[in-house]
Amino acid sequence: MRKPQIIIGILLGAVLLVLGACAPLGIQISYIFYDGLVARAESDEYVEITNLGDQAQDLAHWELTDISEGYPSFVFPSYILAPGESIRVYANEYHPDWGGFSFEYGRAIWNNSEPDVAVLYNSQDKEVSRKSY
Repeated sequence: MRKPQIIIGILLGAVLLVLGACAPLGIQISYIFYDGLVARAESDEYVEITNLGDQAQDLAHWELTDISEGYPSFVFPSYILAPGESIRVYANEYHPDWGGFSFEYGRAIWNNSEPDVAVLYNSQDKEVSRKSY
C-alpha cells in the first residue's frame, strides 16, 4: 500500500513549487530616483538594478524601459552583474562607479507628479522586474 507515500510526495512537491514561486527573482529594479537635483534636465535621475540572487547574470541585450510613456529604452551591453551588486542607469549622466550606464536622454524621464513604471526585460523579452514610485 503506497498511497500515503504518493500523497506525501505530491504534497511535498506542491510545497516546493509554491516556495520556488515565492523566491525572489534575482535581478530586480530596486529603486527609481525620479526627482533629479539637476535643474530642468534632471540628468541625475536613475533606475537602480540589483542582483538579489546567488548567481552572476550577464545583462547583455536586457532592456530597461519607461512603459508609462513607452520610451526611452536602454539596452544593456554585455555586463556581468554579480550577486549583491547594484548598478544604475542614469537619464543623461555617466557614473563609472555605478556601471557607467545612461539612457543618453536630454531631459527628465521620470514624471515627478504622476508615478511612472519602469520595466526590466531579459534577453528573451520576458519581464523580469517592474517598479513604480
